[in-house]
Amino acid sequence: MDDQHKILVAELEKLIIGGGAHATLEDALNDIPAKYRGIKPHNLPYSIWQLAEHIRIAQWDMLEFSKDGNHQSPKWPDDYWPKESEPKDDAAWDNTIEQIHADRTEFLALLKNEDIYKPIPHGTGQNILREALQIADHNAYHTSEIILLRRLLGIWE
Repeated sequence: MDDQHKILVAELEKLIIGGGAHATLEDALNDIPAKYRGIKPHNLPYSIWQLAEHIRIAQWDMLEFSKDGNHQSPKWPDDYWPKESEPKDDAAWDNTIEQIHADRTEFLALLKNEDIYKPIPHGTGQNILREALQIADHNAYHTSEIILLRRLLGIWE
């Protein structure tokens, strides 16, 4: 891997993990009291739980698409959003957060070990680079929504 490629991969990793000038997904999801996870303030369409679960599902789909030619994506948009507004219990919440981290770690390994420019064989022109940018963009977008919900609920400093 040449130096420019290493720099690009390192920058993509930073972009996916987040931080720098913005709060990370971990910051946004950290220490949310259970009683606030399912609230949809001010008639907004989603709760914090639904946004976190949506991030998990979409990121998992992008990871699986990137590595498995037999992967079948969920039906858009219905299967990318949970129907229930809150997790059934703390274990469901914890599992969602853990899965987001595990899938992100696995995708970052792909990013570091695969040819990021090579078209994904079963795709329609996508490559690991595109999927990395999509994960970063998607997660950042919904991270900001979670922070906004937390502000509306009075649980963001």
